[in-house]
Amino acid sequence: MSRPMTRPTNRLRVAIVAPTLEILGGHSVQADALLAGWRQDSEVEAWLVPINPLPPAWLTWAARRRYVRTLVTQLTYWPLLWRELRRADVVHAFSASYTSFLLAPLPAWLVARALGKPVLLNYHSGEAADHLRRSGVARTVLRRIGTTIVPSRFLVDVFAQFGLAAEAIPNVIDRERFPFRRRERLRPRLLSTRNFEANYNVACTLRAFARVQARHPDATLTVVGSGSEAPALRVLAAALGLRGVTFAGRVAPAEIARHYADADVYVQTPAVDNMPLSVLEAFASGVPVVSTDVGGVRAMLTDGVHGLLAPPDDDAAIADRVCRLLEEPGLGVRLADAARREIDAFVWDAVRDRWAAAYARLVRPAMAPVAAPEHS
Repeated sequence: MSRPMTRPTNRLRVAIVAPTLEILGGHSVQADALLAGWRQDSEVEAWLVPINPLPPAWLTWAARRRYVRTLVTQLTYWPLLWRELRRADVVHAFSASYTSFLLAPLPAWLVARALGKPVLLNYHSGEAADHLRRSGVARTVLRRIGTTIVPSRFLVDVFAQFGLAAEAIPNVIDRERFPFRRRERLRPRLLSTRNFEANYNVACTLRAFARVQARHPDATLTVVGSGSEAPALRVLAAALGLRGVTFAGRVAPAEIARHYADADVYVQTPAVDNMPLSVLEAFASGVPVVSTDVGGVRAMLTDGVHGLLAPPDDDAAIADRVCRLLEEPGLGVRLADAARREIDAFVWDAVRDRWAAAYARLVRPAMAPVAAPEHS
């Protein structure tokens, strides 16, 4: 677990409750980006309180068992919350849907409430509508929490359907990690970086690639990710007779940029989504995007301007958009250049003051937002 350095006592102390990078996904990557942003900040001190803490050595054996692992994690997580939240001014808790909501942000809220600490809930999930419809516990907690932040206007609107207030602060991307390259002529080198879970529908990507390969026999597809559907996806690739498919597995954030650098077209086919960081990574890298038109994707990608959209679970339409990119001169460059300009809204300097103001309202509601530090 990361520990804060010694700081002046007048800095806002923020405990960020989120997964470590051992659990690769949007939450851990965004938490890491926020911690990096605050690391040299003169106004805010932030540290990670992991939702997946390492168990004591004497319980390590039990943590290897699938169902026992959850119990062991909770037995380690709750005492950690009591220790770490006690010294925070604000608790910034990341949240997903369904069981994850009950196991991670709910305990953080309960402990923070017992300690008298204000909570900012940072909710990331394209499945929010279904979760809120099903879970009275989630609706009750969200009504009582001080501030809810979501990464997209799409989720603001979803929350409003349930009478819940939320503020949008977009995801953060480190543009320096993803060098931009203009691809004047696109090669049929496709990339997917969504995890292998049902809501990301990577199977549709494989079916679409089969159609692309029928028109472009030298096409390749690199599939980065892991998850419960990995065996089924490998079976599907074999059944479709696909060539040139590389299952790259789990790739650390520090290594993901090279996959974008090697690709010429980014493809994702989720069934539900919010504000996928993968699309921003493709934007920053100069890789034109083809995506299903679901959730908050349309809020960040205008069809025909920053990328191409297709109906959900329509592999024929996805393949058609990919082939259009490959066969229409200049289209990929135009889309990639427009997408690159969108990245300015997602860098740390663009969102820093909004996060600082949200924290300040919780602990110093009568004061002005925290000012950005001066840069020498």
